[in-house]
Parts: sequence; structure tokens; C-alpha cells
Amino acid sequence: MTPIEVALVTGGGTGIGTAAAKALSRRGYVVVLAGRRLSLLENAAAEVAKAGGTAHPMTADVTREDEVETLFETIRSRFNRLDLLFNNAGVGAPAVPLEELTLAQWQAAVDTNLTGSFLCTRAAFRLMKAQDPRGGRIINNGSISASAPRPYSAPYTSTKHAITGLTKSTSLDGRAYDIACGQINIGNAATDMTTRMQQGILQANGSIAVEPTMDVAHVGDAIAYMASLPLNANVQFMTVMATAMPFIGRG
Repeated sequence: MTPIEVALVTGGGTGIGTAAAKALSRRGYVVVLAGRRLSLLENAAAEVAKAGGTAHPMTADVTREDEVETLFETIRSRFNRLDLLFNNAGVGAPAVPLEELTLAQWQAAVDTNLTGSFLCTRAAFRLMKAQDPRGGRIINNGSISASAPRPYSAPYTSTKHAITGLTKSTSLDGRAYDIACGQINIGNAATDMTTRMQQGILQANGSIAVEPTMDVAHVGDAIAYMASLPLNANVQFMTVMATAMPFIGRG
């Protein structure tokens, strides 16, 4: 009997998280959807089930160490292993001049995007090192902002640049334990977070422009491909983006 493969998707109740869960379930993963709002997680789990997959909603705030530890202990006790962690939970900050940002706005982005990913990565390491068979894969949501900023995006851009450092360190430290780590940098997937791009968004030259988006299902498929590789192969960095969005040349 082939053992089940278990994936954890943080920020799983909407957008990219739900798309990833659907694609992973099509690959045969049992998916745990984590997030703060149970109603959204339940809706996402129902979408996965409608597509023929299996998803389990579990509430957890990735900024809280105790809730992260409880989440991973629940996964360990229920499934006895974790094969894939997709660090997807993230928040932005108001698009205002840097000097107008509050410490609370900065800290909220750091706590969720960076510290949350660290807490989940640390817990995944502990589980993946101890389980049999040993090892697993971690995929971090880096965003295009891990390479190039938008105007008025210092908190988000800073955390996403830091995620690149976390990805590289995780890759290095995981080698000895059969833990692979890669990063997907996503540009303009059509989700609730990108609807403002259809009304026009501030560009680096000061103009306002409508930006193209892409179907979020393409992101899910890319994540599922990364997850499909054996642990002795790894996509270290992947960029999937709307072809004509302002990124290459930023225009």
C-alpha cells in the first residue's frame, strides 16, 4: 500500500493557497489548509473536495508560536508525517510614503511574512527530520517583490527579500536531512489582492497603469510541479507571472 503524502498550505483559505491546495490534491496529496478564519478554510476545503481531493481545515495564526506548534503537533498525531510545507501566508501594508508608515504596519508584515514562515519552517524541520521515511520539501512564496519593489512597498518588499535568505538557508541546512527547499516568485495572479490592478496601480515612473493578470490556477500547477520532484531534485527558484506585467525592465 502506497503511504499517503501530506501537504500543509498556510494562508490556505483564499487565492493562491486554495489554488495550490487544489493542484496538490490532484497530485494525490492530502492537504491541510491553515489560516485564521475557519469559514474561509472550510469553503476552500469544500472546493478541493468538489474537485475530487481531500483537504482538512485547521485554524492557526502563523505569527503565534504556540498556535504553530499546536498545528504541527496535530498534523503529526493525525497523519504521522508531513511531506510538503507551502509557506504562503502573507500580508501587505498600506501603500503610503515610507516616512508615513507606522511601526505597527511594519511589524505586521514582518510578523506574518517572515517570522510566520520561520516558525512553520522550524516546526517542519523538527517533524521531517524525525519521521520515517525522513525528509520532505518546503516551498516559500517569495513574490516578484523578492526581486524588485513596487512604489510604497517597503515592509512587504523587505520581508520578501528576507524570504529569499530564509529559502537559501533552509536549503543548505536541510541537505543533511533530505529536506529540500525552493521558492516561487509570483507576479499578478488574479486574486482578491490584485483586483486593484484592474483599476490602475502606481508605477515606478509615477504614472498609473492597468496591469495584466493571470489565472491563479497556473500558480497552483507550478507549485504542484515543484512538489512532484523526488527529494534529490529541486526547483530552487521559479518565477511565474503574467507575461506582460511590468517586471522585465519594469515597464
